Amino acid sequence: MQKTLQIMISSLKLAFQELYKNKLRTFLSLFGVTIGIFCIIGVLSTVSSLEKNVQDGIKSLGSNTIYIDKWSYSGGNSEYPWWKYVNRPSVKMSESKLIREKIKADINVVFNISAGSFIEFGNINLEGINYHGITNEFDRIQPIEILYGRYLSTMEFDNGSPSIVIGYDVAEKLFGNPEKAVGQEVQLKNKKAKVAGVIKKQGKSFIDGWNFDQSLVLSYGFMKQMFDERFNNPKILVKGPENMSTDALKGELKGAMRSIRRLGPTEEDNFELNAISDFSKSVDSLFANVNLGGWMIGLLSLIVGAFGIANIMFVTVRERTPFIGLKKAIGAKKNTILMEFLLESSFICIIGGLIGLTLVIILASLLSNIFNFPVTVSPNILGLAFGICLTIGVLAGIIPAIIAARMDPVVAIRSK
Repeated sequence: MQKTLQIMISSLKLAFQELYKNKLRTFLSLFGVTIGIFCIIGVLSTVSSLEKNVQDGIKSLGSNTIYIDKWSYSGGNSEYPWWKYVNRPSVKMSESKLIREKIKADINVVFNISAGSFIEFGNINLEGINYHGITNEFDRIQPIEILYGRYLSTMEFDNGSPSIVIGYDVAEKLFGNPEKAVGQEVQLKNKKAKVAGVIKKQGKSFIDGWNFDQSLVLSYGFMKQMFDERFNNPKILVKGPENMSTDALKGELKGAMRSIRRLGPTEEDNFELNAISDFSKSVDSLFANVNLGGWMIGLLSLIVGAFGIANIMFVTVRERTPFIGLKKAIGAKKNTILMEFLLESSFICIIGGLIGLTLVIILASLLSNIFNFPVTVSPNILGLAFGICLTIGVLAGIIPAIIAARMDPVVAIRSK
């Protein structure tokens, strides 16, 4: 163990000397490794952070949840004309009740309508606020974390009471301090309502989902006093039990909806079952392709870098030939010489990798501050970068190291 440590320390010293004596040559050789690591780790970190943001946005729509609507959320089928979607009947509140009766599994069913309007308090008027009218099982499908005040009660849902919970940004713009919003009376479209609670700030996401920060949530009973449900994006949300697969839930819902709408065996569906898990799988596939592109770009740079490192090691072996012969003459074994050059090659690659990682971290910090979007370099990616550098170092240095290890000590000493 002590001998191996001495070899490592000796290799590091020699590598530092090479870097210091031949700065330009070393820089040009390291450049390929630096750019390769920068490309691979930069793409992986950015894509990983972006994917997490998108997947979190998708998860915010509800896990194991299916949205029943007239529209397909995936863009539809090219063979299914758009006018057929338009002519489909919208889902109804009565259908959500019938779904519960027909499906025996322990499911949560919510009817939802959404619209955009204003909210007013005093002389402050906010336009373009999202109204989400929901039934009372909504928080079992999409948990809402209340920061101040409380959530809507069962009685408020049943009676359609004029109570609302509002998003953090809405509360901040209306009242300055969001905590002051609780208990205040505000003006909605054509009704007054009392603020029961303020939703905890959600932050920005590439998938808006419910966009609670810019929204208010109220009971469906209260919402329908202001909006006609037929023209305000009606949909039914169904969440199955944990032990029920999405496909099984889809099958149950398809049978229930066809029965509710009295569709014959030969008639096509006039509704759409949009599963959140399908979006998540599509996103996984998309980002896998993006990651592959980053790997291809980075590997090209790493190959160039590997040739540069190999060039350094060939030159180093030639310059140190007498020294290698002397070491072998006083008893150094082939494995010792081999390990020494492999360690030196790997160390040079790791230096290039560290430079690349430093550039990635700086870029990630800049992107996070400029775009208010967190880009992080995870420990797994750091470990991957170290592994890549080590592998490239070994591959680039293996042939020069073997040449050095096989030298005849007498010939090597006389070579100068």
